Amino acid sequence: MARQTGLITFKGQMGGVSFYKTAEDGFLARQKGGVDGDRIKNSPEFQRTRENNAEFGRAGAAAKLLRQAFRSVIMNSADSRMSGRLNREMVKVVKADATNPRGERNVIDGEAELLQGFEFNDYGRLSRTFFAAYTTAVDRVRGALSVTLEPFVPANMIAYPDGATHCKLIAAGAAIDFEDLQFELNVAATTEFVIGNEAHPGVTLETIISANSSRPLFLIFGIEFYQEVNEQLYPLKNGAFNALSLVAVSGPN
Repeated sequence: MARQTGLITFKGQMGGVSFYKTAEDGFLARQKGGVDGDRIKNSPEFQRTRENNAEFGRAGAAAKLLRQAFRSVIMNSADSRMSGRLNREMVKVVKADATNPRGERNVIDGEAELLQGFEFNDYGRLSRTFFAAYTTAVDRVRGALSVTLEPFVPANMIAYPDGATHCKLIAAGAAIDFEDLQFELNVAATTEFVIGNEAHPGVTLETIISANSSRPLFLIFGIEFYQEVNEQLYPLKNGAFNALSLVAVSGPN
């Protein structure tokens, strides 16, 4: 892959080279080529490639399902490259499967806990945005996933962007079935509050799903910023500074 430079840029194909544009990197070019598809599918020399492709596809499908499960929350906080970053982390989960042979490894038998700490917005990480102490809890028996915060002063414990006057804390818990491609989601959030010097009371954001679930459980926690204009609250810059992180993961029971 090469970057196009100069005053004139191209889109399309010419001389075996594909010219195209991406939102993040601008105009790029790459040479066409590669091994014949039938050879990859059938030749013994590409056995490792077929195994890698199978596991990569399995990881991609799992990452897509996780994004779908949390879509209502991450759509306000994810950066443009979140999908690719999540796919890479899900590949690590699949490769951690110590039960199945290569080519058949999967998320269920892998280490879903490796996803803990994943940041959905690389430009507004929770670890660099919210500094108040909090604890997480996952209660499978009761079906409760929660984030608990002690009282804190917003102006001191939140690195808020210019223009933000208010914010909201949000948590979402999900049970995800990566085999049947199903999920269960529950969301809890505070009301919007002023980013000021008055202490915010302690709060527990508890999300409830089905009790005694055997599926992998995921808990995300984050913050959304707003600006008050004429007594109305508006999302700040389409959520570019919102932070959201996977703060707790419990593998299948």
